[in-house]
Parts: sequence; structure tokens; C-alpha cells
Amino acid sequence: MSEATNVLVETLLDAGRREPARAAILWGDDVWTFGAVDELSARLAHVLVEDCGVAAGDRVAVRVPTRPEVLALNVACARVGALYVPLNPAYTDREVRGLLDDAAPAVLVGEGPRGPREPVVGLDDLLERARSRPSRFEDRASDEGTPAAILFTSGTTGRPKGAVLTQGNLTFGCTTLNRVWGIGRDDVLVHPLPLFHVHGLFVAAYCALAAGATTRLLPSFEVGAVLDALASGTVFMGVPTHYTRLLADERLTADLVRGVRLFVSGSAPMRPSTHEAFTARTGHRILERYGTTETGIIASNPLEGERRVGTVGPALPGVEVRVAGTPPGPVGVRGPNVLAGYWNRPDQPARGPDGFFETGDLGRLHPDGYLELVGRATDLVITGGLNVYPKEVEQAIDGLEGVEESAVVGVTDPDFGEAVVAVVVARPGAELNADAVRAALRDVLAPYKVPKRVVLATALARNALGKVEKARLRRALEDGASPLG
Repeated sequence: MSEATNVLVETLLDAGRREPARAAILWGDDVWTFGAVDELSARLAHVLVEDCGVAAGDRVAVRVPTRPEVLALNVACARVGALYVPLNPAYTDREVRGLLDDAAPAVLVGEGPRGPREPVVGLDDLLERARSRPSRFEDRASDEGTPAAILFTSGTTGRPKGAVLTQGNLTFGCTTLNRVWGIGRDDVLVHPLPLFHVHGLFVAAYCALAAGATTRLLPSFEVGAVLDALASGTVFMGVPTHYTRLLADERLTADLVRGVRLFVSGSAPMRPSTHEAFTARTGHRILERYGTTETGIIASNPLEGERRVGTVGPALPGVEVRVAGTPPGPVGVRGPNVLAGYWNRPDQPARGPDGFFETGDLGRLHPDGYLELVGRATDLVITGGLNVYPKEVEQAIDGLEGVEESAVVGVTDPDFGEAVVAVVVARPGAELNADAVRAALRDVLAPYKVPKRVVLATALARNALGKVEKARLRRALEDGASPLG
């Protein structure tokens, strides 16, 4: 172990160092031991410092597909004291250029637009150089306030902002979740999530590494591969879209997942019908939780106790959640999980004077602490001076016969200011009529909440984590374009 104390490295590698021969990552037929991950992270740290000139406080941008070496590279950045900047490989070079100009990294690992600002090195090139480097590295000393990563927000409502997360933020997140979700060395995590996102990297992968658990890492979400992995897994973390796709496959049975003890869902709200269908098919209750890029996980339904459908559970231990004003109101959070600030945005403080970060979500806090989310503040539709919460309308639509899912947005209207518009997807084999949908809603919603228009579609626009991109839907509807995903 290195002489210096590095908060994040110690958290991620300590359990594995006690049992270096145990399997840390399963990748196809390959087995990566904890010792192998530790050693490769040390070798990569040498390359970053000696070949790429990376120093503490520098940024290392990474734009590569999922593979085990990415986790070792992430740990290597922590060992050096550099900030890890994951980028979505699906971004265009133009999108990446803007993020690179903002982050100003010392090096970009992977593919990217070549320019005068930073060198670009392929991951395989980096790994080849690492082969000849020492398997031990003297970690840069750090504390909980040391910046560890910059994650850019999705940018669906404007210019992306880089959330600066500290080693303390990330350490608190994975250690707290391991405690409340009971993740330990005997668990096998089935991991199909992307590693450029908080959910896939700082929640799923970090929890497993810190607990000394084994990760069955998958290159992407593919139903057949996930079902095969679940047969020998104990924990699965996914997004609602993953669960609906699993439910569409008849191979998902209670017998297949009998060894799984925990199914977790997040990154987007889950419909009650999905909860009900999954429990009926498998006997398992999905544990729904809530977090943001800037905070990691904020709240979670309990491992033991009531997993209340329609809520994301109470705040994690050590985290405070508030709902301001008359509910539903803005959700704020304060605690050791909250980001340090936004990169290069001194005019946009991340926290208020009282230390609370405003999530941009609207919610209700039940008397027993369970948090119910009703949507994004930016999604609120104000029509004729009256507030319409899209989630309430979506729930009413999703409860209609033949409806698979829906998304409700506000579209500019010369009379009402905004008009409520619903994009509705039918279940396979079902036929829907837009006028019939509106007529049915009049029986369950106040007149001003009933969509002025219902648009039938075959799919909803989503991002890589399955979130419906309402800004994109809104633009398409206002431009007269197709709202399809």
C-alpha cells in the first residue's frame, strides 16, 4: 500500500487488497482479479505522469466504450490526483470539442477531435505503454475536499455545466449505499450501465469495488446477455427502460432470478405498472432510488421495510432533503454528497447560503420522510395561469387501456401561454385514438389538465440512461417535426 493517504483510492481498493486473488470483474470469459485492477491502475498512473505530464489538479478526459480497463484508468486518475472527465462516446466531435474547451484536459484518452489544445492518446496505446511500468505507485495524498471528477450535465436545457465532485462526495456515496443496500464481498453485480455516467461508474461500479464484490460487466444493455448474467448474479442496477425490456422477454421468470437479492432502479421515474408487472413475474420488489449528477444518490427506498411505489424513499443517512413552500415544491438537498461547484462557472454557485443544492425537481415530502417526485420544475406547464404537473397527467394517461407510456409537455400557445400536449405510445397490438384518449381523461382530470392535443407515436425520445428528453419533444412539437425517439 502507498505511503501517502489517498481517500478515494483507499476506499476503492482496500477490500480488494485484502483478497487480491478474488474476482473483481468478469468480462466475457475473462476474469480480472482485484490484484490485477490494483496493479494496472498503478501502471497507468505512471504513464499518465511520466508520458502525458498529468499532475495533481489536471483533468483527464476519457471517451471510450465500456471495458474493464476503464475502471483501472479511473482509479489511476485518483492515484495521481487528477480529475476524471468521462465523455459519452456517442457525442459528436463538435459536442466533444465544446466540452474539451471547457474542461481543458491535459490529455484526452480515446477518440476525439484533434486540436492544438490537448494531446489525444488511444486507450490501447496507453495500455501498451503501461505494460513496462512498475506495478506500484506512490499515491498523491488527498483529503475529502480534493476534486476527483467533472461530470457534464446532459445539456438538454442549455449549455452543459461541469459538476465538480470531490473524493469525499464519491467516498460518501459508495460507502453509504453499501451500508443501506447491504452490498458485500459475496455479491455479484450485473452491470450493463455506461461508465461515462454517475449511475454506472460512481454508483454501480464504485459500490462493487469498495465492497470487494464481483462485477459482471457488460458492454451495453442487451436483453439476452442480461438474462444470462442474472442467472448467476445477486444484484442488478438498471433504469426503467431496462425493466420494461426485460419484462417483454418471456425468459424472465422467477426461477431465472431466484439468486438475485436486489433489483435497483433509478435515473428516471418508474411507472407503477412496471413495478406491479415485475413483482407479479419474478416475486421481487424493485428498489427505486433518486439522485442527480451533482449529488449522487439522495434518497432510497429501504432494503428492509416498505418500498413505496410512487416514491423514492427517505433521504440517505447523513443527507437532508427539504421541499420548499407549498407542496409540490422545489426539492433541495444538503450533505456530504453535494458537489463542490460547477467548473468555470463562478457566477453559478452550486449551493445557496444555507448549503442546500436545488435539484430542479418538484416533490412532496411525506410525514414519514418518504419523498415523492412530481417532475422537473422546468417541465411545469403553466396554462392560462394554472399550474399543470406533467407527471399527474402522465399517470392518468398510462392508466388507460392500450397505453404503453406517455410524455406530457407544454407547447407555446397564443391564447393560454402554454398548451398541455401529450405524446402517447400504444402497447404492442393495441390501437389508440387521440380523441378517445382526451375523452377518457375528462373523467379523471380537471378540464385545464386535459391535453389540448394528443400525438400518437411509436417511441419517445430518450437519452442514454433512458430518460425521456422532454426538451427535445417540446422542440419537435413546436417545430411541427416528428416527436419520435
